[in-house]
Amino acid sequence: MFRVGNFRNLPYFCLQFYRKQDKILHRKNCSALKEVKNFPKQIMVSVEGNIGCGKTTLLNYFDQFDNVETMQEPIEQWINVDGHNSLEQLYQDPSRWSFTFNSHALLTRVDLHTRPQTKTVRMLERSVFSTYHCFIRNNFLSKDLNGLEFAVLKRWFQWLIQKHNLGLDQIVYLKADPHLCFERLKKRCRKEEDPVPVSLLENLHKIHEEWLIKQSYGPLPAPVKVIDTNLHLEKLFNVYEEEKSQILCRAL
Repeated sequence: MFRVGNFRNLPYFCLQFYRKQDKILHRKNCSALKEVKNFPKQIMVSVEGNIGCGKTTLLNYFDQFDNVETMQEPIEQWINVDGHNSLEQLYQDPSRWSFTFNSHALLTRVDLHTRPQTKTVRMLERSVFSTYHCFIRNNFLSKDLNGLEFAVLKRWFQWLIQKHNLGLDQIVYLKADPHLCFERLKKRCRKEEDPVPVSLLENLHKIHEEWLIKQSYGPLPAPVKVIDTNLHLEKLFNVYEEEKSQILCRAL
């Protein structure tokens, strides 16, 4: 039986899903959690989607609200690992560097997720869950990771979600046509992304659909809010304004 004391030090968002030995315990099924009171309500939202789907645009929009903190992907950490540009090396030679990059990516995701939360809502640009279910899985399916490497990263991921408070309250899936994502990627001119082919974006789109829409990879860590980001920027801002209450779990 789970004791209330087990949850005393958990932030509010971790009470929705508690992971133990690869099982998900929803708080409505645990009578002990009904006795836990007076937790400060903090919300954790993960913004997911393809490369170039508009995640940074959404985060910049919600950064204007006083009770929202946004955390963008730790690109600076990836392009300077003691002087090594791991992102550039990944795209130039994925078969050689996928295992190295993804090991580091999992570490940096957990670092962002577990930093002290200072505002009511934290919005993350992707999560440890998409790192594993989408990007690591895609590298394995494309044979840039071999079976042993994939198995090691899988165990690394499972250990992280069991040992750290990585719960989510909401997943916002920004759904966009991969060819439009490719056009946006080329316009932003990030030199590390020059070698990225449109086929990678097509594969990532399919995997996001399998993960978040079809739920082919098992139970999701949080409810999913889907937003069509094929729209022009001005229309997107109108959508964000109309949907902000749902996106932020009614925290505004």
